[in-house]
Amino acid sequence: MRAHHIDSHNLGTTGWLRAAVLGANDGIVSCSSLLLGLAAAHASHANLLLSGTAALVAGGMSMATGEYVSVHSQADLEAAALAQERAELKNDFAGEQRELTEIYVRRGLDSILARKVADQLMAHDALGSHARDELGLAPASRARPLLAAMASAGSFSIGAALPLGVAAVAPAQYSMTSIASASLACLLFLGGWSARVGGADVRVAALRVAFWSALAMAATAAVGAAVGAL
Repeated sequence: MRAHHIDSHNLGTTGWLRAAVLGANDGIVSCSSLLLGLAAAHASHANLLLSGTAALVAGGMSMATGEYVSVHSQADLEAAALAQERAELKNDFAGEQRELTEIYVRRGLDSILARKVADQLMAHDALGSHARDELGLAPASRARPLLAAMASAGSFSIGAALPLGVAAVAPAQYSMTSIASASLACLLFLGGWSARVGGADVRVAALRVAFWSALAMAATAAVGAAVGAL
């Protein structure tokens, strides 16, 4: 007898993975670009560390604030939609039952089976059934503003700490090379790892992240060099 087979997909991880990788990438690129720009302008080692620390703290707080406001707005929209659905169920339960039946018919069930499914699901959890199948809201995907803010701030800070740590220990004459090399190596790893977890092409994703990050670093270093030459 053939063993029972359960397909494994990675779509369930894409939400948290995207937020974590985006935050870490932002931290690395933002802080390393700033440090490279300052180093190209011949800033002192103390100024590099001070500016890098300020960038880490300010960037982390900015990420937390932006993510909290954005996700809280999404949570407000979800709450309003659920409140409307709750009122509709109270005022016209039969009509909502027909609406759910029509949703299942459009998804491929015959009308009799669709009605049975709708009846059983609504008897168990009417609001949850409509939230999931009509509004597309599942408990695992509900907006959590505070958690999102903490995750974004944490991932950004961890990413920014990498180039800042390299700047703290690298010899002055090799600071630019060390910061750029360590940052790009970490970005290559992050891009490849996130692609592998998500089931995408590892090489393409890693090179894409590294290319655009290197471009950002080079542009900032060029501006710093131009300003330092004035």
